[in-house]
Amino acid sequence: MSRFAYVNGRFVRHGQAAVHIEDRGYQLADGVYEVWAVFDGKLADAAGHFTRLWRSLDELKIAHPMSQAALTVVLREAVRRNKVRDGLVYLQVTRGVAPRDHAFPNPAVPPAVVVTAKSVDRAAAEAKAARGLSVVTVPENRWGRCDIKSIGLLPNALAKQAARQRGAVEAWFVDELGLVTEGASSNAWIVDSEGRLRTRDTQANILRGITRTSLMEVIADEGLPITEQPFTVEEAKAAREAFITGAGTLVLPIVSIDGVAVGDGKPGPVATRLRALYIQRAKEAAI
Repeated sequence: MSRFAYVNGRFVRHGQAAVHIEDRGYQLADGVYEVWAVFDGKLADAAGHFTRLWRSLDELKIAHPMSQAALTVVLREAVRRNKVRDGLVYLQVTRGVAPRDHAFPNPAVPPAVVVTAKSVDRAAAEAKAARGLSVVTVPENRWGRCDIKSIGLLPNALAKQAARQRGAVEAWFVDELGLVTEGASSNAWIVDSEGRLRTRDTQANILRGITRTSLMEVIADEGLPITEQPFTVEEAKAAREAFITGAGTLVLPIVSIDGVAVGDGKPGPVATRLRALYIQRAKEAAI
């Protein structure tokens, strides 16, 4: 099947898509991105992702490339042209193309926009969730503004590679106090020894996960005990359950941390139920 990408105002075949060599995203990682899960051809958690996108752009003083209504049309068209029923759509906005200089272009240049979409094998994803996966821990070494969804992801890429080399799906960053911050591409959760759901608060240097936020609404509706409280690696290993959340992973049970089994080493009932409830709600609310 031919794939298509949106690049700066037009759709082109994926294999022919290109950006300028002086795009500041390519040369300086001067840009942001967002990823929407797609269910039945519709965008999940759409409003939350748009809100975070505008905030990230504003924090970096990058102009909004178009209105939300216009961008929604572009995202939906990328999904349609790529015949994605279940999958992901990726958006990247950089400060634009200008002669290489660390300072912002003056006068400003138009932001550069790229959108791609791809299908995900939901059956395979559900099989992974049913057996659970592993995480490893790595030292926190990222910059101090992880709340911005920046394309500068080298520490995350190195952490993810370390996880893959150790047979894990994800790496959890651990700060100088021994507390888990978040995953390389996800938020980290546990069900602690007292049965409480715990995840790091967003006042810490972590990304304000949209799947995380939506899941908290599900948890509230279910009346489950939850606290935005950091946890140590040892607390996570001693927890009843662990899981991660993100647009790509949704709610994914974790059954071992650094080779140590969590609980009985199988996906726990809380994470399993929350995955099903989140997917149901995401499908119903998708646009």
